[in-house]
Amino acid sequence: MAANVRMTVFLLGELMNQTATRFLRRCFAPEETIAVLLRGENDSSPAQRIISLETAVAPRYLAWLTYQNAAGANIYVAANPLRPGSRRRTKENIASIRHLYIDIDTNGDARLAALRASDAVPVPTAILSTSPGKYQVLWRVDGFDFARQEQTLKLLAIAFGGDPACTDCNRVLRIPGFLNRKYDPAHRVTVEYPDDSVWSPDDFRLDTDAVDAMLLDCDSFRRKTPAKHSNSESDWAWACEQLAHGKDAVKLTRELAVRRSDKPNPVYYAQRTVDVASARLWLLEGIRIDDVITMLESRRRFEIPAAIAGARAREIAATAQRMIARRKTA
Repeated sequence: MAANVRMTVFLLGELMNQTATRFLRRCFAPEETIAVLLRGENDSSPAQRIISLETAVAPRYLAWLTYQNAAGANIYVAANPLRPGSRRRTKENIASIRHLYIDIDTNGDARLAALRASDAVPVPTAILSTSPGKYQVLWRVDGFDFARQEQTLKLLAIAFGGDPACTDCNRVLRIPGFLNRKYDPAHRVTVEYPDDSVWSPDDFRLDTDAVDAMLLDCDSFRRKTPAKHSNSESDWAWACEQLAHGKDAVKLTRELAVRRSDKPNPVYYAQRTVDVASARLWLLEGIRIDDVITMLESRRRFEIPAAIAGARAREIAATAQRMIARRKTA
């Protein structure tokens, strides 16, 4: 019996190591420098190791990480490689942008379904299940500078309901194969690899202007000089005003799509602008968020596939709710 238990533990350890090795080798090149972080749930001083990829995937090092994980430490890796000779995981020490990512902690299954079905983002490179209903989604990328990466991470968080704090280039991610020790019993982090492509900035069709405009309050916009604002900000204020005066949302969407035929996807842009503005208006009028979600779903029932309509409506309602909360705390 004891021998069987030892064999089971050994095989589980080997599986963990193989899963972690495959993930790290897919994410980084052999000569690159990476940051591995070990953090206990009540540990105010996490341990960080800045090492080469080859050191990280060596059997002896993985065995040590497995031991630390069993003892209560969570195991993470920085999403981007570091400059050779780095001693700390600071933004200044990031060598290049290797990944975009989004951390989905609430309504995870619905938001992941909406992300998978969206034509605004390419197929993810990896999807980590960090705990039941919670995910970290990665895209392998090339051609991003630091500013564009941070901007795109913010847009991803806004568009798909991700954690808005996860927008730094030196962010750490969980390593699949190891246990998430935050839970009792601990949850083993798993991973799937939907695609092997390397994506460029043009593959992410998240409308920067539209998101920036939605973050403005249309009332405060009217107090400012119109000449200082972009076309998308003007669209946002116009949509708010038209809806407040009872304009039909479907007609308004068509008009906006025609007006902004310069956009890569005018219909997507118009639908999202009008729906976020509508959700904001309804919430300000005191309508319950569940009813707002139902109204959004009903409005687009002939335009949005049923498989993603619910998740899209919930994400839009949550975005409008955050906008209102932001204004109250400003």
